[in-house]
Amino acid sequence: MQTVRRMELKADQLYKQKIIRGFCHLYDGQEACAVGIESGINPSDHLITAYRAHGYTYTRGIAVKEILAELTGRKGGVAKGKGGSMHMYAPHFYGGNGIVGAQVPLGAGIALACQYQGNNQVCVSLYGDGAANQGQLFEAYNMAALWKLPCIFICENNKYGMGTSVERASASTDYYKRGDYIPGIRVDGMDVLCVREATKFAADHCRAGKGPIIMELQTYRYHGHSMSDPGVSYRTRDEIQEVRSKSDPITMLKERMLSNNMASVEEFKEIDIAIRKEVEEAAQYATSDPEPPLEDLCNHIYSNDSPLEVRGTNPWVKLKSVS
Repeated sequence: MQTVRRMELKADQLYKQKIIRGFCHLYDGQEACAVGIESGINPSDHLITAYRAHGYTYTRGIAVKEILAELTGRKGGVAKGKGGSMHMYAPHFYGGNGIVGAQVPLGAGIALACQYQGNNQVCVSLYGDGAANQGQLFEAYNMAALWKLPCIFICENNKYGMGTSVERASASTDYYKRGDYIPGIRVDGMDVLCVREATKFAADHCRAGKGPIIMELQTYRYHGHSMSDPGVSYRTRDEIQEVRSKSDPITMLKERMLSNNMASVEEFKEIDIAIRKEVEEAAQYATSDPEPPLEDLCNHIYSNDSPLEVRGTNPWVKLKSVS
């Protein structure tokens, strides 16, 4: 959780220095969701999320330097500098998705593949409270329930869809009940242990052939929706500060571990120093690694390298830079 927090704060800094450009949605405040979910499933299980994807890219096994290099559009990025903030991928991780809610039916499709292959794997399909009112979610629920797909639908309810509070956007804010004919559970998304246990329960439910399940993780984002949103026009600074002081996922776990003598203050300091060093080195790499060459622009579009025979379109023509 601390690594994700430091990585996101570094991304914020690089964005303000105009080194990261374009869309960038930060995950700080929600770390318990990503870490808790990853602790409750297997590396061979599948996960797909929306565009707030940096935390999951890390928990799915990608190094901080590859994530930051992707954000700065460099060759060494996880998607070779071509995907940016919203489009990162890893084995069994189908990335962020720039279209609101579109990843949910895709997740149901991945769960269908798991069922078809009979490999006892599940798919975690994540979306936010803003996407929860999308019609395609309910179509995905319907098919998943009909076919008893091993899909865990997870709503990361961080209280605001872009700049709109859940109360203004949803007639019912009980997102875990939205499945109607699919069982649902509401979880404290700021407590990593709660998230882990709930995810284990949900994964067992799916693996037992009982079909899909919905989880609502009640969480909070500290930054605005994206970098163009200061995050304080529709909520107060006091509200953000209160969440930070009372239910920060990292602080809560740290205090719990200290009070149960599971770790010492010195150990936490050592961990923090090591993480800061890792993130600083990753930032150095992300700002010094070369950008991909222009001729790379047309690679990795098709699964084979032979030009597609369509009149007037040949992506392998020689490109010239006009800048």
